Amino acid sequence: MKASIKSLFENPSAAYDKSFQVAGWVKSLRKSKKFAFLVLNDGSCFQDLQIIVDADLPNYENATSVSTGYCVKVEGKVVQSGGRQALEMQASSVEIVGTVPEDYPLQKKSTSLEFLRENAHLRARTNTLSAVFRVRHQLCMATHDFFNKKGYYYIHTPIVTASDCEGAGELFRVSTLNAENPPRTDKGEVNFSEDYFGKQTFLCVSGQLEAESLALSLGGVYTFGPTFRSENSNTPRHLAEFWMVEPEVAFADLEDIAALGAEYIQYLISWALKHCPDEIAFFEKQYKEGLVETLNHVVSSEFKKITYTEAVEILQNSGEKFEFPVAWGSDLQTEHERFLTEKHFNSPVIVTDYPKEIKAFYMKQSDDGKTVRAMDILVPGVGEIIGGSQREDDLEKLKKRMQEMNLPEKEYWWYLDLRRFGSAPHSGFGLGLERAVMYITGMSNIRDVIPFPRFPKSVEF
Repeated sequence: MKASIKSLFENPSAAYDKSFQVAGWVKSLRKSKKFAFLVLNDGSCFQDLQIIVDADLPNYENATSVSTGYCVKVEGKVVQSGGRQALEMQASSVEIVGTVPEDYPLQKKSTSLEFLRENAHLRARTNTLSAVFRVRHQLCMATHDFFNKKGYYYIHTPIVTASDCEGAGELFRVSTLNAENPPRTDKGEVNFSEDYFGKQTFLCVSGQLEAESLALSLGGVYTFGPTFRSENSNTPRHLAEFWMVEPEVAFADLEDIAALGAEYIQYLISWALKHCPDEIAFFEKQYKEGLVETLNHVVSSEFKKITYTEAVEILQNSGEKFEFPVAWGSDLQTEHERFLTEKHFNSPVIVTDYPKEIKAFYMKQSDDGKTVRAMDILVPGVGEIIGGSQREDDLEKLKKRMQEMNLPEKEYWWYLDLRRFGSAPHSGFGLGLERAVMYITGMSNIRDVIPFPRFPKSVEF
């Protein structure tokens, strides 16, 4: 009977004295004249399976010639272990499926995360990265479970787009034109009317605008897919390609969407603690002391809500010396956000009502004429983990704001139609999956929580 190592450890007593076939990659081998201990992992769980190979096995010498990285298939009887684990296997046959040469990059000795990034095609075989990707999987499952239970519909928004959702200009162009000799207009400009789509197109920075149109038809929706930013940043918190979770909810105001975001974060953490206890324990031991306590604190805490103006006052009166000065009208930096969550409130914080000059065109304008109905959710240890807003549903106000930001109405005609044809209050937020994985695992570099990271000057694999 074929089995994963995870399935054996999930119910050890049901596996005792039964024969199974397992397959995976060798972690280590200890050999003597009478028997050998073969340690195997198949990636299905954090635990390794110890396999006892007796010397009377017909191909004993060949079966125990393996080393770290070999792929093997083993048949044998599961027995109760005399060691720390609940079970082990007594091999009746060992078949070598794939060998490795002496220059196999992942030897038994520990390797740096930087080295593993250079060997991203193999790094999921390590304890750290396999644990990261199992947690990532569970957070994806939690996301779908959470929004499905809310009655929201999972939608798919375009990856190729002609509009810049954020208006920041950090876009990757998509084109089939000849890069060395593109067609040109009479003015000498590139003639994009001859391009594949007949105009300039880009990789999306967000699925929000399209999600709004579906929310104003279906009520509550969420999109969960890849997004792209051409920001030339080499920090441990930025990627050029990352995954975004973006719910949009009709008839929801800022308070509604902030409460939804807080509930979602707590749901993600609770799900990870329940479904990945071994992985989380490993991360706490190896990478972030106090991780479990921090996560449980967020789950059990009430999220403190303050305005941006109140946040600035707190920071200015704190007596703390910040690297970046605090002034009304400037965006909050990570150090400011962490001060609020870790030192001042000792809890997650929701900051609302940001200056409109530092926020996107689509955000609901407040009556004061200076701020918009935007919010960020900040958590201890990271700072911002969610950003969202109530969307501007007033056609004239939206058009005026677009004019102020020099955004061409003709490119957003369909978006403006949503305000012309049965407009309704609606709100939404975005959560970067990689930021959430970083937070819940305690990993410090975003390049270590996505299988094949994309960042400036790097597009390997």
